[in-house]
Amino acid sequence: MKRTLGVMLVAVSVLCGIASAANKPKPATVDPAYQQSFEKWKDELVDDLKQEWLPLAGLFWLKPGENSFGTDPKNAVVFPKGPAHAGSFTLQGKIVTATFGPDANAAIVGKPVITAELKPDTTGNPTVVELGNLRLHVIVRGERIGIRLKDLESDAVPQYHGPQFFPLDLSYRVTATWLPSDGKQTVDVPNVLGDVSPTPIAGTAVFKINAQELKLTDLGGDAASGLFFVFSDPTSKTDTYPGGRFLKTDPVTNGTVVLDFNRAYNPPCAVTPYATCPLAPKENRLSVAIPAGEEYDHKHGHH
Repeated sequence: MKRTLGVMLVAVSVLCGIASAANKPKPATVDPAYQQSFEKWKDELVDDLKQEWLPLAGLFWLKPGENSFGTDPKNAVVFPKGPAHAGSFTLQGKIVTATFGPDANAAIVGKPVITAELKPDTTGNPTVVELGNLRLHVIVRGERIGIRLKDLESDAVPQYHGPQFFPLDLSYRVTATWLPSDGKQTVDVPNVLGDVSPTPIAGTAVFKINAQELKLTDLGGDAASGLFFVFSDPTSKTDTYPGGRFLKTDPVTNGTVVLDFNRAYNPPCAVTPYATCPLAPKENRLSVAIPAGEEYDHKHGHH
């Protein structure tokens, strides 16, 4: 009798398990058009990394006055390759003037140059100096002014294995209600340098994941052309970039915007120590895990 009862209980347990599994919502099937669109977006992401970020070879903050540069260790700014004494950068206020030695073979837009004032990246059209296979331009970050160096022959580009993503999951593609700001609000956005910048916001997106209401504050986006978020979530401790991930959207339409977390991606700081990435502000540190989008190797990646 006991054996018969035991068999019956096992049978009931198995049937209950089958019923429970049958009642669980199945993940939405990813249609070919969505898959193709995602792959195209990912290819563009990789191309941007290979063009702009993986080749970076240095970031040097200038001191007021003259800053000699070249490969000689006695220079104020020591380059990884090129002539021992390539020239100097002179910083006066926020203006950087470069003077190049004859061995530098410096050029701007293909034309040889001996001295030039270098427009920074904050102008939207920085002066790019060509030194053989090296490229450099001025960047401004708060009160810091520096030289960002790129090596067109960097080994980092061919060695890059590409990004790793969670499996596509359409339950993390949600439609949010868009609450525009009054145009006067700002949030404090920290970056990897330890600076904090008050940043104007376009508004806030309100949405639900796993039946929990969440909010993300836009940082520097525009409702008419697309929003930009930097956010973190509990996966940042184990599976995704510690400082948070980036997310861009299409334009806001009829008071709503689609947040596709499958397209959440790591900041450039995940692949290079020479970027100055923003981190997720406290307003965008979500309490719900988002196991979607780009993953991150906590053991071997840049922090």
